[in-house]
Amino acid sequence: MADSGADFRSGTASRTLPLAGHHGSHNATLTVAPSAERISLRVRAEEVAALSGALGVDLPVRPKTSASANGRTALWLGPDEWLVIGDGGSDVGNSLMQAAKNSGVLHSATDVSHRNTAILVSGPGAAAAINAGCPQDLSLKVFPVGACSRTILGKVEIVLLRTAQDAFRVEVWRSFSRYAFGLLSEGAQDAAL
Repeated sequence: MADSGADFRSGTASRTLPLAGHHGSHNATLTVAPSAERISLRVRAEEVAALSGALGVDLPVRPKTSASANGRTALWLGPDEWLVIGDGGSDVGNSLMQAAKNSGVLHSATDVSHRNTAILVSGPGAAAAINAGCPQDLSLKVFPVGACSRTILGKVEIVLLRTAQDAFRVEVWRSFSRYAFGLLSEGAQDAAL
């Protein structure tokens, strides 16, 4: 007879969880992204081209799209709103802010480099790990490479970018980063089962 976990001598029954001690092999790898420079950017449609030229990356104008050039990635968040991420860390002298300032067009640019952090999720179970807490349809047909959106992960807002077929960048506020990492880690374990 299989062990049910019951201790009849003490008069109490306790259950042994069927998967106690099992962690599975991770089908998804979570990595803390390197430091990055970030600006939250707003500009009117007629000024997008001039600001794109100053930033060195075309600001996408269609929903759920992103563009990358010159070590910078621009993510479309709304009709007049973008998150622009620059490689090289947040201590490189606010080159994104300076480029936006030099554009000569009316815009709003807010440095959010120290507000956000990013978690990189990759591997064959990456989408499943994210979907453990995020309702976004991550099928390649609906959310192809380069797609991005502002969505939720559990109880927190994130900005999600698909960087490859099986790789994502999860932008999250630092104050929620431990929660997001923990939820993604649990999702990665579940995806491996």
